[in-house]
Amino acid sequence: MRFTKQDWLARIGTPENYNFCPALQMTDTFTLPGCRGELYRQANGPDTVQRVMMLFPDTEAEKYPAVAVPFYYPEAMLGMDPFTGAPLSRFTGIEMMLHLVQRGYAVVSADAYHLTYRESDRERDDFHRWHEAAEALLRDHPGWTGIGKLTADTMLLVDALTADPRVDTDRIGIAGHSLGGKMAFYAGCLDERIRVILASDFGIGWEQTNWNDPWYWGDTVKLLQEEGMDHASLLSCAAPKPMCLLAGQFDDMSSYEMMCRAEGYEDFPEHLQIIHHAAGHRPPPEALEAGYAFLDRFLK
Repeated sequence: MRFTKQDWLARIGTPENYNFCPALQMTDTFTLPGCRGELYRQANGPDTVQRVMMLFPDTEAEKYPAVAVPFYYPEAMLGMDPFTGAPLSRFTGIEMMLHLVQRGYAVVSADAYHLTYRESDRERDDFHRWHEAAEALLRDHPGWTGIGKLTADTMLLVDALTADPRVDTDRIGIAGHSLGGKMAFYAGCLDERIRVILASDFGIGWEQTNWNDPWYWGDTVKLLQEEGMDHASLLSCAAPKPMCLLAGQFDDMSSYEMMCRAEGYEDFPEHLQIIHHAAGHRPPPEALEAGYAFLDRFLK
């Protein structure tokens, strides 16, 4: 049975009393070698905002191709605090925003909802924030899911790109690692404005990673499995949109087999690619380079 986009949206759910105007307000600017940056506050709920970071290359262009890079928070995908220059060694080597702006892309990222949905005195890297934010979200909106919230907030990044006159709205991609890979995959499959997906080691199969955590699908995973819904089905909804998977620890060649079961790619086999570096969860530079080249092929 082929499941439609509407089937997936129905399972993801809908929040109640969630109307808001997604305003975007610039709050600061900064410069780094080779690029210039802007910070914004973007409404992402009736009473919440997400902190958004956009980077543009120093090179002049009439319109820039662009990539959304969802993750825990923007500085992680930059690898540093842009105002102090202090490095974030935890994320050394996977600074996708920095790599992509250096390749000529406009890029955007934001705080994920564990930092925006409820106030907390915990440090931003304290994993308990995910449990507390998901608990609050599902209590307030029992008809929704954590993956729904993550996808909705990621689509707001695409809103920011499409509203910016410096961005070529026909050349928007998405890239993410781990949690960011999950966000990139879902937003990429469900948002037609996104032309190409690059996802790194997010565990595409239900059993490959923690999809049953409450900030993703929670117990709904069991229902999806019983109904025969898997991520080949979700990818079919986007076919023949190009997708490249970087596989290392949680993804492997069985992940690629699932991708190839997606319907709609029969005439476009080159639109599905795996780079199986098998070097652990964090992709090595050569794997990232190959993934970026995949983006280049479809966005430049």
